[in-house]
Amino acid sequence: MTPMRPMRRPLLLVACVLVAGCANPRVQENMAQAMIDFGNELAGMRQDISALQGTVDSLRQLMAKQDTVIDHLATLAGVPVPKR
Repeated sequence: MTPMRPMRRPLLLVACVLVAGCANPRVQENMAQAMIDFGNELAGMRQDISALQGTVDSLRQLMAKQDTVIDHLATLAGVPVPKR
């Protein structure tokens, strides 16, 4: 009986680790779906940021054009144009 006793604890420990290592397939599926959803949301946010950057760039171009027109009109009217 003595030789069997030292082997019980390591076997019990290995059995506990194996049982604890088994994950519920439903939990794994839910986690995988959550990761996919997260990835999709990130892709959507990247698209939104890209669209916003395009809008900002367009507004900067319009502002530069308007500044040029205003400067030209001020020069034609003889009004001094302040330096920016």
